[in-house]
Amino acid sequence: MALFENGLKGSILTGLAVGLGAAVVAPAVIPVLAGVVKPVAKAAIKGGLVLFEKSKETAAEVGEMVEDMIAEVKAEMSEAHQEAAAVGPDREPGGEAGV
Repeated sequence: MALFENGLKGSILTGLAVGLGAAVVAPAVIPVLAGVVKPVAKAAIKGGLVLFEKSKETAAEVGEMVEDMIAEVKAEMSEAHQEAAAVGPDREPGGEAGV
């Protein structure tokens, strides 16, 4: 046990042992991990695409609402401008001459 406590601690043998262990275990572990990680990655990508499409639809709807509001405001401003021009600068909206 003394060899494992002091002999391999921080030495080149530790690095070699870990590297050799990884080289031996990797061929068995990588296919298993790939079988688990691939469906998870595909699901994440699919979710991202769905979220992106929904965001595009929502942005388009909000854009249409803003355009409609801008058109309404422009129409109200035009209407108010026409009413002010019809009343005249020295008259009040009631039709009486200003003081």
